[in-house]
This record gives sequence, structure tokens and C-alpha cells, in this order.
Amino acid sequence: MELARVLGRVVATVKYETLQGVKLLVIQPEDANGAPQGDPLIAADALQAGPGDRVSWVGGREAAMTLPREFAPVDAAITSIVDHAWSDRGAHVPAATKAGSRP
Repeated sequence: MELARVLGRVVATVKYETLQGVKLLVIQPEDANGAPQGDPLIAADALQAGPGDRVSWVGGREAAMTLPREFAPVDAAITSIVDHAWSDRGAHVPAATKAGSRP
């Protein structure tokens, strides 16, 4: 499980059948201190996260298992909306921010 910030939404007019009704979001992976790590990616979201939210996500086979339908061909999925996060050194990083802002 990794941390990320939601950057925005993806609109897809044609989707795989089991992805109908599943929201797709652009997320930016982050470390516990909120610093970006790597490139943004697309993640399936069944939790109603929105722009500016800090989320945890999983990739690979586990991502496909997070959605309510039998099988969805996804490589990343949001597993929770994060309220607070702490780094391994104990520094508190607030996760809840206004849409579009960063801590």
C-alpha cells in the first residue's frame, strides 16, 4: 500500500464491461512527508475520493480485487482516503486539505 494525492479525474467514453460505473482518477504517488515520487498514474476508485484528497493505493493483482465486481482489468486502485499520516521519524503530515491545495 502506497500514499498518493488525487490530481483529477479521467473521462472514458468506452470502458471494459466490469469498469462501467467505476470512477478513474489521476493520482500522484507521494512519500509520508507529501513529496511527489515518480510519475502520476490512473487508479480505479470505488471510495468517492476527489481532487486534493490524500489516498492509499495498491497495484497489481490486489488492485483488481478492490472493486465490487468479479474482475476488473486495473493496475492501480484506491483503497482508502487518508486522514493523517506519519513519517517513520514521527513527523505529522495532515492529509485533509482543500481541493487542489497541498500541505
